[in-house]
Amino acid sequence: MTIHSSHPFPSPADDVRRFRGRLGGAVSLWTSAGPAGLTVSSLMVSLGPVGRVLGLLDADSDLFLALEESGRGVVQLLGWEDRQLADAFAGTAPAPGGAFAAATWSETSHGPLLSTATAWALVSLESVAEVGWSTLATCTIDSLSVGDEGSGDQGPLLHRRGRYHR
Repeated sequence: MTIHSSHPFPSPADDVRRFRGRLGGAVSLWTSAGPAGLTVSSLMVSLGPVGRVLGLLDADSDLFLALEESGRGVVQLLGWEDRQLADAFAGTAPAPGGAFAAATWSETSHGPLLSTATAWALVSLESVAEVGWSTLATCTIDSLSVGDEGSGDQGPLLHRRGRYHR
């Protein structure tokens, strides 16, 4: 047996995944009634007469099913101090009592809102489309709040190449 540094089963999808990982971006937490939630970093905001948030979601996730059923959700941006919460909602870290037990929440008409979130949007699901292995959820912004994101240890949570950054 030979040990080498190359991937044993390379595919064109690996290059796409590596390219996506180098884009990086803010880490958000999407929640909806149920409660259900999912960590999402593949998202963008579109300006216009009605603002929109577009996110690539896992169609098999509890969050997607709850968002589709209720038609409403909350998109909140996470801070550096929310790393463990992000991992819990991504399903990559243990969450005794469930991911929602790891933080304090306020109930809104659109779903749970993280009480420490400084930037968030209440959204309504407008459309969905299958895009590769994900589902593109296009949501209209019903209401939002953009507060001070802080700096240093209290700055935004960013994700790039599989790691969190400040």
